[in-house]
Amino acid sequence: MDLIPAPLSSVRLQDQDFPLDRSTTLTAPPALAGAERWLRTALTAATGLPLGPGQPGEGIELVHDGTLAGEAYRLSVRPGRAVVTAGGPAGALWGAQTLRRLLGPDAYRRAPLRGTGWVLPGVDIEDAPRFGWRGALLDVARHFLPKADVLRFIDQLSAHKLNVLHLHLTDDQGWRVEIKRYPKLTELASWRERSMVGYRSGQRRDDRPHGGFYTQDDLREIVAYAAERAITVVPEIDLPGHSQAAISAYPELGNTDVVDTAALGVWTDWGVSHNVLNPSEGTVRFFEGVLEEVLELFPSEFVHLGGDECPKEQWKDSAAAQERIRELGLSNEDELQSWVIRHFDRWLAERGRRLIGWDEILEGGLAPGAAVSSWRGYGGGIAAAEAGHDVVMCPEQHVYLDHRQAPGAEEPIPVGFVRTLEDVYRFEPVPAQLDEVAARRVIGTQANLWSEFMDSARDVDYRAFPRLAAFSEVAWSALPTDPAERDYAGFERRMESHRAVLDALGVEYRPVDGPHPWQRRPGVAGRPIEGPPPAV
Repeated sequence: MDLIPAPLSSVRLQDQDFPLDRSTTLTAPPALAGAERWLRTALTAATGLPLGPGQPGEGIELVHDGTLAGEAYRLSVRPGRAVVTAGGPAGALWGAQTLRRLLGPDAYRRAPLRGTGWVLPGVDIEDAPRFGWRGALLDVARHFLPKADVLRFIDQLSAHKLNVLHLHLTDDQGWRVEIKRYPKLTELASWRERSMVGYRSGQRRDDRPHGGFYTQDDLREIVAYAAERAITVVPEIDLPGHSQAAISAYPELGNTDVVDTAALGVWTDWGVSHNVLNPSEGTVRFFEGVLEEVLELFPSEFVHLGGDECPKEQWKDSAAAQERIRELGLSNEDELQSWVIRHFDRWLAERGRRLIGWDEILEGGLAPGAAVSSWRGYGGGIAAAEAGHDVVMCPEQHVYLDHRQAPGAEEPIPVGFVRTLEDVYRFEPVPAQLDEVAARRVIGTQANLWSEFMDSARDVDYRAFPRLAAFSEVAWSALPTDPAERDYAGFERRMESHRAVLDALGVEYRPVDGPHPWQRRPGVAGRPIEGPPPAV
């Protein structure tokens, strides 16, 4: 059984297979109705079998067992019977995903290629995840991804038992979420005039307008679709930096005594804009209004507020910002940024939510409930965990999947560090230097896909896969914590058959022998081969 991610334990049983036919039923209790609905929809489309409701004790059955953890499941297959026993709806969904995988790659297609021959192998599987946060960040701000492609990406995550979609919705280069009280954010800030081609400053532009946004109903649909697949969508509204798009729509949000913010447009460069939010009470109220609508759309416990890469030059030159520093009793611009983050930390906590931000938010101190996305290596995560904060490990050196997968100029825009499939498989989220108490603060890990160089779902596929499959095993499976002890050869063998699953899903992953012909871009300048990666 070539399962990815690998389960805790699995035993293949001879002469215990279960052939499916038109009389095979699918049954579940009301508590697991969502997983039942998903499994029936997926398997009926792929097999053509009706899988009608049946009686307990026959056919395919989902069973609830409250003694199991919520995401844990057991799967037992015998002749005429397959039972998924789960601790909760998520566990039932993951067990259903494993059952689907046992039927082979054609079970991932949307229409049947054959009417017979569907056989579940006899197995006993016990499984549960290592981490509660198994995430992927999708940057839809730099390049907008239409709703249908986001839904497709959610299906890919669920197939790999990843349970968090971190949706990066705002940045200097675009605003993607409809805010009804501030309509200019989508009327103006969701489109830019053109985009850089490549990464170096001064490179050519494509002179093609780019943009788009999600209506509030689009986002409700995305959240509901993800929830049906046991995935939580965590929104990111970046502040106080990475905000030029918002300032271009509402110039009063910028530092108007330093810059003619009315002349700003949505930024057309990559990197980090120096145009940041002013720290006035009006700007704070503006973003409280934004977040009120965001909270209504996203029921997630965590809300990501960025907090990274905020240049301070404008605050240093702004008389209004300097007066604000004095008014708040702060010492400098660094403390001013910390004040902004702490304000929204408290604001979210008062509403039963928790702030999460990039590791820069540690500077200045955090409220006890805030969590940290450690992206600049392990250091921020180590400091946060030792200070008692929850941590999601996503270091750029290991799991920034927009970075190239192999050396050589033929890789499309060969940016950042080389991180191969094996490199990702050997990534260990919990640093060895953490003691047992601090290690428990690492609530999970996340792979990030920044979209400066991904302007279509095809580009996302290429950069994400197959490395996201390796990452899923890091996040889910009980691998040795010493990366050198991991059985990469065994994973490679399982990947050979898993590529057929990706083919059936329509994923245009990077082939073993190099980029697709349409992806090869010799001569396109990127960053230096071992230069620093692009900023978040």
